[in-house]
Amino acid sequence: MDDPFPPRHRTATVRDAGTGIDTEAVREAVATARAGATTPDDVAYDHATEHHWDGDPPEHAGALGPFPDRRGEQNGVVFHRGELVAEWGDTTRVDHCFSVAKSFLSLLAGVASDRGLVDVTDPVGEYVEDGGFEGHNAAVTWEHLLQGTSEWEGTLFGKPDSVDRNRPVGRDADAVGDRGVRDLRDPGTYWEYNDVRINRLALALLRLWGEPLPEVLAREVLGPVGASGAWSWHGYRNSTVEVEGRAMESVSGGGHWGGGLWSSTRNLARVGLLLANDGAWGGRQVVSASWLDRATTPCDVEPGYGYLFWLNTDGERFPGTPESAFAALGYGSNQVWIDPEDDLVVVLRWVESEAANEVYRTLSDAV
Repeated sequence: MDDPFPPRHRTATVRDAGTGIDTEAVREAVATARAGATTPDDVAYDHATEHHWDGDPPEHAGALGPFPDRRGEQNGVVFHRGELVAEWGDTTRVDHCFSVAKSFLSLLAGVASDRGLVDVTDPVGEYVEDGGFEGHNAAVTWEHLLQGTSEWEGTLFGKPDSVDRNRPVGRDADAVGDRGVRDLRDPGTYWEYNDVRINRLALALLRLWGEPLPEVLAREVLGPVGASGAWSWHGYRNSTVEVEGRAMESVSGGGHWGGGLWSSTRNLARVGLLLANDGAWGGRQVVSASWLDRATTPCDVEPGYGYLFWLNTDGERFPGTPESAFAALGYGSNQVWIDPEDDLVVVLRWVESEAANEVYRTLSDAV
């Protein structure tokens, strides 16, 4: 694939790329996104300033990793059939991606699977012997961690899994009652959005690869797709561990307590294009199509979730768009949305979720 971006940054551009998409509808979608910008500009870091997150018990609410000083302005890109048809705002600025990082962990697990380093249906404890996968946790598989069904129990970097147990992210808040700590289930039987367990996956992947995950990501994914250096991936002040005799920082899979993936919109778009192209770029199979198929297959326990990707099963998450659509989603909201049926890739930064869904619906109708 050729470089998908023009040689210099352009602001508020909608162009006819000859791909057959209705450019007037694209303009409408961009206007919807810009009108739906998250406010105030620093909303994402209110919690960072106060060093806590709403809903966390005070004793476990403190930030552990860095936050950018301030979020950037709202921006985004739209691709159709691999061609750039819209770009607005500063898409070169490095900004916090929050839980979009989770989907990057899925890609690193996929590359490891493709290389024969792991069978994700195996228990993690068969590969990682650091005391984290014993007793109740011995039955936890890599797939459980990737699907959010692990029910892993423990404390990692000072944060117990119970901080996020019964967390109402991705489901009706009424379904989880009063947000109290619920009893654990057997691994694989209950879905939950739990950042401690995501960080446990990141640590397990660090031990599996035997090298820092940012180095793996640069070599195995971002380098092959031609990403710029406009990104970084952070852990916590207390997340440095010893791996094969070396001190390495274990990165976080989101921004719940700081750290996480920071990236430009353009780099996120390159990864979105990779996903839309069945994992291939420039004649190289970066991650297998079979892995992406597995990663976007609905979980039995939570049909709207795959391997750390949000799915559009039954058209529920992204109404009015094909059921095959899927996305990496982060707080703010930051979104990398892929519609394989219509060959659309959209990256939105700091757009309210309701406005984002309207953008996707408008673009799907425009094809």
